[in-house]
Amino acid sequence: MEKFKGGLYFIWFVFSIAIVVISMSIFKTKILSIRRGWSKMQRFALGYKVEKIGEFDEEANLILINHKSMVDIMILEEFHPKNLAWVAKKEIGDIFFLGKILSLPNMISIDRNNPRSIVGLIKDAKDRVKNGRVIAIFPEGTRGRGDKILKFQDGAKVVAKKLNLRVQPIVLKDTLQILNVKEFTVKKGLVKMKCLEVVDLNDENWYEKTRLNMQKAYDEL
Repeated sequence: MEKFKGGLYFIWFVFSIAIVVISMSIFKTKILSIRRGWSKMQRFALGYKVEKIGEFDEEANLILINHKSMVDIMILEEFHPKNLAWVAKKEIGDIFFLGKILSLPNMISIDRNNPRSIVGLIKDAKDRVKNGRVIAIFPEGTRGRGDKILKFQDGAKVVAKKLNLRVQPIVLKDTLQILNVKEFTVKKGLVKMKCLEVVDLNDENWYEKTRLNMQKAYDEL
């Protein structure tokens, strides 16, 4: 039954993305509202609830999130008060038509196979922050499967230090149980989201300490 529900949801998901792309193409001044409306629809379609612990820092312009499921994006898109600029792999933007989900809202795409992509990432992040956006990045660089937060990739660290950004970690738990694309399953349930304190970038070991603090928060949720 869970795989059947997963199949139905996958069809709905692709259809809803197509509708969002068309809507953003037509109503260019309503892109943020369209994104948030889409995220809220996904929450109702999947049947999950969110328990938020702590508060978003209004001055933070870079958020670090642990990553396990597409639900991670849905939750932050719906609940974060600012206009997020997600850092996503280039392959998503290359998908015919549906890839416009990155270009239309002016997200940031990176080519993970190009060692010079960090230069473009810094340039794009600077532009988005200048325009009042908040950079959203998964520092693990890929989706984790277990209860351990993976080693952080260097991209977020370099961007934060180079642009002197205000960094807030966000921890999500149980999103993989809600939507597991590899096993093609969906379940109703509760997701816990904890907003941690802003990071002190003056500490030279801040990046690794942030990962450890996020792991501690994850284990305690």
